[in-house]
Amino acid sequence: MKRLTTADATNMLQAKKNSTSLRETIKTTHTTRKIQYRNHGVSQQSICKSTPSTSAHQQHHGDDGSDLNGLSADHTPLRSKEKMHINVVVIGHVDSGKSTTTGHLIYKCGGIDKRTIEKFEKEAAELGKGSFKYAWVLDKLKAERERGITIDIALWKFETPKYYVTVIDAPGHRDFIKNMITGTSQADCAVLIIAAGTGEFEAGISKDGQTREHALLAYTLGVKQLIVAINKMDTTKWSEARFQEIIKETSNFIKKVGYNPKTVAFVPISGFNGDNMIDNSPNCPWYKGWEKETKAGKSSGKTLLEAIDAIDPPSRPTDKPLRLPLQDVYKIGGIGTVPVGRVETGVIKAGMVVTFAPAGVTTEVKSVEMHHEQLVEGLPGDNVGFNVKNVSVKEIRRGNVAGDSKNDPPKGAESFNAQVIVLNHPGQVGAGYAPVLDCHTAHIACKFSEILEKIDRRTGKSIENAPKFIKSGDAAIVKMVPSKPMCVEAFTDYPPLGRFAVRDMRQTVAVGVIKSVVK
Repeated sequence: MKRLTTADATNMLQAKKNSTSLRETIKTTHTTRKIQYRNHGVSQQSICKSTPSTSAHQQHHGDDGSDLNGLSADHTPLRSKEKMHINVVVIGHVDSGKSTTTGHLIYKCGGIDKRTIEKFEKEAAELGKGSFKYAWVLDKLKAERERGITIDIALWKFETPKYYVTVIDAPGHRDFIKNMITGTSQADCAVLIIAAGTGEFEAGISKDGQTREHALLAYTLGVKQLIVAINKMDTTKWSEARFQEIIKETSNFIKKVGYNPKTVAFVPISGFNGDNMIDNSPNCPWYKGWEKETKAGKSSGKTLLEAIDAIDPPSRPTDKPLRLPLQDVYKIGGIGTVPVGRVETGVIKAGMVVTFAPAGVTTEVKSVEMHHEQLVEGLPGDNVGFNVKNVSVKEIRRGNVAGDSKNDPPKGAESFNAQVIVLNHPGQVGAGYAPVLDCHTAHIACKFSEILEKIDRRTGKSIENAPKFIKSGDAAIVKMVPSKPMCVEAFTDYPPLGRFAVRDMRQTVAVGVIKSVVK
């Protein structure tokens, strides 16, 4: 087996997940870390172009990565003070201009380095795409990702005055719905892009439009903040009447899904020309700006960037007991077993005794590290590798969940009740149906053992008791039994472990939120 350093392990994880950790610095992600091995026994150094916050701590690792074995005297573990990281998901109908708008923000405020931009511009010119559409940037990145090339996470980022923003899964990606659910990161806010063109708006919001499904999905999965960007306003000659008409219609639409329009910023934009994206547009003198009112208070502004900057800071669940779903488990020469994953709730630190469920293995954490850095503690959002005592790689696996053995340790679930919404199943679903569930990093077949009641998907009120079948568009409370042990939690207690995608026929046929668990 290849000997890896923990740093390699965390990097592999980092590359695999197209997500971000809460406190990763936007600049460090630009350069791959080159590791130079000098003659055996001399220090192995990680060389990276780093931000000022980390450059003082360029680290020297022992040849076996032995910095994991305890903190060296000259190195205090650090956690840089910087902007908060938030995650945004972009939703909307297929031709609403999601890619152009996202591409524009990333291009102007974001993580694409100058070299890549120049390369793209040159290629665009050669291909006669002289106007250099922003969507093309995204198409390039997407194409590379579809081919399995890991795209530097920084490319999907942009910055506002207050936040580092990561676009979780660029829209249009094949597994968009699955990623949104098992998503390594809960979105803090959804940006709904609506095309203002005649007929386009109506198509996007019609009964079968994707817009409805995506908005409902976001709301069901607990994405409670929303921004509406009304795009392609140039095609309506910046008509104020059209803007107001769309606000009225969209407000009714999002109300049905569950959002309160008073808490939503409505911004008229042109993602292609850049109006009201980053700077105020001279094309709509009638536009006085957006305003919204949330629990955090009133705010107002003019541009889409300002609306994103005005997202209420999400609370990160540090006060909850630890839940850390394992992404991978590595065996590292000279160190031992290193599980790797993202802290979802709580805190992990050296000296803690953790329990892995459903494996039922308990052990002590020797050390925790992220991006080659020893951490005093891993917090929610951090992708960490941690070294554990006396546990073999065979005992724990991807999909297991680590928790604090002294504070509500995780356990395997015998069965659980969930609210399930059927999205697209060709037939009807009855008791005995056994599809695969994707929940956090676990991927396990579960049986619908009984359909308890059919409910109104907006209000949650019961419509029918013990129905024989449910079909596309229905919502129901279902009792589910996993085919082999798995660790899940009620959504209200631990959101990331309480939402799942139901996969069948190579697509997401339903989504669910767990109400209660029998352990």
